[in-house]
Amino acid sequence: MADVDFDHVTKIFPGGTTALDDMTLRVEDGEFVILVGPSGCGKTTALRLLAGLEKATSGKILLGGRDIGQATPRDRDIAMVFQSYALYPHMTVEKNLAFGLKQRRVANAEIQSRVQRVSEMLGLQDLLKRRPGQLSGGQRQRVAMGRALVREPKAFLMDEPLSNLDAKLRVQMRAELKRLHHALGVTTIYVTHDQTEAMTLGDRIVVMSDGKIQQLGSPQEVYDHPDNVFVAGFIGSPPMNLLAGDARGGTVTAGDLVFRRELRDGAVVVGIRPETLRLVEESDEGPGFGIAVQVVEPLGDEVLVHGTVQASDAGLRTDTEATLLVDTDSTGAPVTVRLAPDVRPEPGRTIHVSVAAAAIHVFDAASGDALR
Repeated sequence: MADVDFDHVTKIFPGGTTALDDMTLRVEDGEFVILVGPSGCGKTTALRLLAGLEKATSGKILLGGRDIGQATPRDRDIAMVFQSYALYPHMTVEKNLAFGLKQRRVANAEIQSRVQRVSEMLGLQDLLKRRPGQLSGGQRQRVAMGRALVREPKAFLMDEPLSNLDAKLRVQMRAELKRLHHALGVTTIYVTHDQTEAMTLGDRIVVMSDGKIQQLGSPQEVYDHPDNVFVAGFIGSPPMNLLAGDARGGTVTAGDLVFRRELRDGAVVVGIRPETLRLVEESDEGPGFGIAVQVVEPLGDEVLVHGTVQASDAGLRTDTEATLLVDTDSTGAPVTVRLAPDVRPEPGRTIHVSVAAAAIHVFDAASGDALR
């Protein structure tokens, strides 16, 4: 096991595309770190650079304090789990697990011992004689993980390993990954765009956009205190509602929403988490506004209500799903509210909500940085 350091790493591909822009990140020995962000943000490139599948344009990558920039992938002692499993279809599970060790000329007795130990850990004992084509998706994913585990590497790299699984299997494999990391304590860097995986798996998450790190911290810290409007709009499912606002004389106005906040005068972006909005009567006091309901999504344990408010959209949402669910006009902004499962407002009606002023996030409209 070892710590990992990205020291001012930049990667520019032929043609001028900058995949990583001066990335500096330290992953402690035994830590589970999640790289999360939209497609094209540079998270997979970071993994490929660490694995030796790509060469950095500038900067250094260190593993256990050793500069591995010129080392071959074989000499880096890193195991990678891919989205596509990458199993050998003509080999049995047992031979897939043992293949990497044989290539490294590990003694047969040691190979058998490691394969046996890992197959028991992952519940593969009864599948050792099967080939990948005879396995379910979850079983193939466990074999891919097992092939990495038998290596006993200094670090694990995982590139969206659960994305091909159905919802139930993803939940099971998330729990399995957490259990394995707790038991083994191997340094792990995990790439995903999935909100739930990012929030539940990692000790820390690294939110990326356009090749740059936007925020680094514990999942709850990043969720509760986003550093900028990109993080606010990306982390969370459904994401934070973002409205264009204006700060004047200690009062912030965003459409019908008015609240006190001591800020410098100027344009701002007002952010409100869907779960912080609560239903109220129109006559109730406190910051609030009306929502014209358009789509209601019952999810069993909660109800998501999508609609529009009389405010200007900040135009900074990083997802399009909620925006596509509603039909906005030039004076309306899309808003999502998370309600109790027994609350089902009818599409076409207007509901009134309020929010505690302390729960409202405010960002500078020009820089996107949080104003605290």
